[in-house]
Amino acid sequence: MRGKNYAAWCGLALLGVCLSALPARAQTKWTQPTDEELKMTSQPQVPGAAAVYLYREEETDDLLHVRSVYVRLKILTEAGKALGDVRLTFLSDLALDDPDLNDLSEDVTDIAGRTIHSDGTVIPFTGQPFERTVEKESGTKISEKVFSLPDVQVGSILEYRFKLRTSDELYETPQWLVQQHLYVRKAYYRWKASDIFTEDSPTRGLAWSSVLPPGAAVKSSATPQTTTAHAYHLVELEVHDVPPIVRAAYMPPMRSLSYRVNFYRAAYRTQDEFWREKGKLWAKDMEHFIGPPQSMAAQVQTLVAPGDSDTAKLQKIYAAIMAMDNTAFSRGHSEREDKAQGLSKVRTAQDIWQRKRGRPMEMAGLFVALARSAGIKAYLMAVTDRNTDIFSPAWLTLEQFNGIVAIAVVDGKEQFFDPGQRYCPFGQLAWKHTGTGGLRETDGGAALATTPTPPYLQSQTQRVADLTLAEDGTAQGTVTITLLGSPALSWRQLGLLRDETSVTNHLRAWVHARLPEGMEVRAGHVENLADYEKPLVVKFDVRGTLATMTAKRVLLPGALFESRSRSLFPEETRSIPVYFNHGARIVDAVRVKYPADMTLESAPKDDHLALLKFAVYQVKAESQPGQILLRRTYDLGSPFFAPAEYPDVHAFFTGMANDDQRPVVLLRATAAAAGQ
Repeated sequence: MRGKNYAAWCGLALLGVCLSALPARAQTKWTQPTDEELKMTSQPQVPGAAAVYLYREEETDDLLHVRSVYVRLKILTEAGKALGDVRLTFLSDLALDDPDLNDLSEDVTDIAGRTIHSDGTVIPFTGQPFERTVEKESGTKISEKVFSLPDVQVGSILEYRFKLRTSDELYETPQWLVQQHLYVRKAYYRWKASDIFTEDSPTRGLAWSSVLPPGAAVKSSATPQTTTAHAYHLVELEVHDVPPIVRAAYMPPMRSLSYRVNFYRAAYRTQDEFWREKGKLWAKDMEHFIGPPQSMAAQVQTLVAPGDSDTAKLQKIYAAIMAMDNTAFSRGHSEREDKAQGLSKVRTAQDIWQRKRGRPMEMAGLFVALARSAGIKAYLMAVTDRNTDIFSPAWLTLEQFNGIVAIAVVDGKEQFFDPGQRYCPFGQLAWKHTGTGGLRETDGGAALATTPTPPYLQSQTQRVADLTLAEDGTAQGTVTITLLGSPALSWRQLGLLRDETSVTNHLRAWVHARLPEGMEVRAGHVENLADYEKPLVVKFDVRGTLATMTAKRVLLPGALFESRSRSLFPEETRSIPVYFNHGARIVDAVRVKYPADMTLESAPKDDHLALLKFAVYQVKAESQPGQILLRRTYDLGSPFFAPAEYPDVHAFFTGMANDDQRPVVLLRATAAAAGQ
């Protein structure tokens, strides 16, 4: 039910093709600013905004293989000045396996810009962009060009343009990101869509899925335009007064839900036909990588024993892959390095086994290849990372998929695995791959599917403190935090990118931020950082000021680990869903031993709060002479709440925050003797 609710809210993409045309145009000259633009100090629709787009323009020309971008920005605050530093990311090299094809590449050229002060003074950009490599792995190189516009001030108008040029072999459909993180006064988009395609990219026309502001519509020429040699369709969009992308705590990946237009080639009559036929081609590629059913029989024999159950076989196969170098968490290897080691390009799972390293997709493919060679039915599934995107069946492209998981049949039931996410426990998925849409292999080809949403108890955080309070209100003791599931995975994967000392320091800071301000986190250690099948345990010594002292009373925090927290949702209204990463359980147990000359006057009352049967909060205090034990449990069973449910969400978390701030009150012996 919760999944259907989320899917219904996210089903905003509408498929359509419009045939009326707008007049053709493209921005080639700088724009003379108006007096209003020069003098403006704010935008009424977005009070306090750092900057606004006065105008944005994007034009994609298939015939020239170029995308031209033109931007005019008004800087309104000091924070907005950072927008004067522009970063342009592009694919500078993509090596193809087919020797008959040239490698694909992009480049950013024709960079120009200027700064216009509020008095009309114009300062042109005369420098040179700086280019650097962002990522390089397995023949793929991602670069960026960086440049800074001159003398940016509050009140300045920033104006710049550039061209993104692609290889002649590359025909890409554009994606118009209409809604930005800044308010957009006006924007114009144009695509000269060529009728030239290769045999493996046939077309019956253009189509798109879109989410647009009221009154905005994509316009397409009813008949092709002509050039010297070829024909093209002109597709255009004009928008104005576009609000910025909503920013709020715990919101869905608005990148997928913001105003946008996603184009694709309508090579198929229906959505079902596209996913069925494209799915077959995708599955064929996956099968080529996996290899024949017994292609890795010899390798499997080194891992499993004849009497092993299917589960035991999979556990051993999974452990072998987890021990390999997952280059998503280490570094890529260049083609030159591979050649020096006598290694050719990766084409099959056998190549990954030989290297003992690979990318997430390759690790998942190797897992399936080994499972099949062990006699277990297994499949691959391409998925959308729900941390950043939401799968839309109406957008007919495989580009939506940026992750891959494995499915194996054990005792007649399908189980999901995430071998491409190093340190993900056996039989679990990384949270970003749960409850998300994707394309999976089937016995007859491929089909759309959704990954399972795990039970909330799979992700747990247990926080235990054992403290001794002194007469002056200071305390010392230990804090032990035990993490299971997703909370543990995030820290373990951080450990792959940094050394253990760095991870320990990050954990120390994380614990410190959850304790009262006067407490210090000292010596400690981390257990099971690399043992993904065991709970991750963090232990620290703590000491410092715990209590607030008065002449007669001592006040202790009733929820030690929430003493600095506030309600997650203080706003009384909200227009977008509440979207947590995953369900979870957080259990706290805090024991405080206090001096003999103090007695307990009051403790937080036991309480129980519920949120639509999908979240529960409970607190309970247990006292004995000289000590008090405070228990707190928070269960989140659903990661998603629709806007209509927000009043209940607000009330629940406000009540929880209020309970967390209730103190424990101790009475000093002198005050008790005086009857105070």
